[in-house]
Amino acid sequence: MGKPDQGADGPDRPPAEAEPQAAGTGGQEARLKDMQAKLQDTLRHSPVVLEQEAKRAASRQLRVADWITGFAGSMNFVYLHVLLFTVWMLFIESKPWPTLTLIVSLEAIFLSTFVMIGQNRQSAFQQAKADHDFTEQELELKTNTQLTREIDRLTIELHNRLVGKPAR
Repeated sequence: MGKPDQGADGPDRPPAEAEPQAAGTGGQEARLKDMQAKLQDTLRHSPVVLEQEAKRAASRQLRVADWITGFAGSMNFVYLHVLLFTVWMLFIESKPWPTLTLIVSLEAIFLSTFVMIGQNRQSAFQQAKADHDFTEQELELKTNTQLTREIDRLTIELHNRLVGKPAR
């Protein structure tokens, strides 16, 4: 006799063929796994990060700016420009420098604006995260201080009950 099939999900799960499946349960399982993945992603991020992502997703302008800065900061952007500049200089104009210089200058102006937009958003995000972290640390410090005082009070009370005379 051979080993029993352990199934695709490991030794604790029965084989996929052994599970009775009603029509449509495959879609439900996929949705459940998708919801679990989203929950895990949510639990991995700071509330500040989640808030920032929600703002970006809600604003069409920010999504466009993110896409442009993401593309402008990639090697595909460099390759595209090398190709375009080569084609321009070899095939489009015999003296390409004045027009090409104007186009490149305008592109640099717009790209620098998108970079500044990204820097401003990053700065706002860092400030919001710092504020959140400060608030959380202050709350933790207060909680730890209260717990330490309570432990001290209980220790003194225990000492007084066991020994019968005040500890201090």
